[in-house]
Amino acid sequence: MRRFGLIGRTLKHSFSKGYFTDKFLREERTDCVYELFELDAIGAFPLLLERHPDLAGLNVTIPYKKEILPFLDLLHPDVQAIGAANTIRFRNGKLEGFNTDWTGFRDALLPMLNGRLPKALVLGTGGAAAAVRYALSQMGIECRSVSRSGTSEIFSYDDLNADRLGEFHLIVNTTPLGTWPDVESLPPIPYEALTAQHLLFDLVYNPEVTAFLRKGQERGAQIRNGYDMLVFQAEASWKIWNG
Repeated sequence: MRRFGLIGRTLKHSFSKGYFTDKFLREERTDCVYELFELDAIGAFPLLLERHPDLAGLNVTIPYKKEILPFLDLLHPDVQAIGAANTIRFRNGKLEGFNTDWTGFRDALLPMLNGRLPKALVLGTGGAAAAVRYALSQMGIECRSVSRSGTSEIFSYDDLNADRLGEFHLIVNTTPLGTWPDVESLPPIPYEALTAQHLLFDLVYNPEVTAFLRKGQERGAQIRNGYDMLVFQAEASWKIWNG
């Protein structure tokens, strides 16, 4: 049996288990199983490895995409650049770290752009945000991060106004705000300044239309949730595990 899984802190509403379970059934892969491994702290990771010596690959989610790095033997160059890993391959007794978030985001975003390269605001500064920023840089899109406490390099939410949103037409939410069941929470940006020229991308996929996306839709903005990104990154993980 080839055992795969997802590590994170809270996984009750995970996309990954359902996706891979359906994939294994559809492709008649009776030798594969995908499980959820909730860890209260990243320090429990070595014990997980001891309990499941048959692990062949893992996905990593909030809040461990950065914290997992010291436990890995080899880091793909993308992981070194991003500073976060969401995929682990077990090979020849080594744990290899990869990042498929950035390619998943890139491939999901491309159909929205229609050849445009709009300046982007990335809401949040975690591991997923780092992957998004890396993807944007690889695509030649200028971006700035936004957090609750700004710095010389990062906008605070208080820095966002109509003029700024007139300059940045792509807004990517990498925070968990709006995730079910807290569906009415949303990043504090000036939604009244959004226009039909704006593109809103939310890494959250449950609910399908988050409060963040709904506010943009009401102003005529083009919107997309994180479902396609998850599919792309999951399939990229599968290729890595079997590569």
